Amino acid sequence: MSTIRWLTEQWVQDLLWHYVRRANYDTFAIDVDNKAEMQFTEYYAQQGGHYDWHQDVHWNGQADTDRKLSVTVQLSDTSEYKGGDFEFDEVKTTADFRSKGTVVVFPSYLRHRVLPLTSGTRRSLVAWFFGPRWK
Repeated sequence: MSTIRWLTEQWVQDLLWHYVRRANYDTFAIDVDNKAEMQFTEYYAQQGGHYDWHQDVHWNGQADTDRKLSVTVQLSDTSEYKGGDFEFDEVKTTADFRSKGTVVVFPSYLRHRVLPLTSGTRRSLVAWFFGPRWK
């Protein structure tokens, strides 16, 4: 279980856009805009906090835009929780996603999850940046 709060502050979106634009330029070359949905998420060990395998793209969407690049920002210090690791399904990496302040930008179609917490609380900022429909 997790608790989410939707964010609408433009300064937060613009700050994240800096990372999205750089990652997109360096790696992805995806058609994406500074249009996003953002949420603050808290996972609680006592409530079995986790998020199972999923993609952020809504393939059956009715909109004229799609989620293109996802962003996860680690807000908790590693000492504040146990478990709760962020993982990709198709991409194997030894990257450190637990350090406070870590920013991960990835294509929204990649399957990912957050493993169950065993103690403490994990906090993160998550955003999805949109662009024209996938072709």
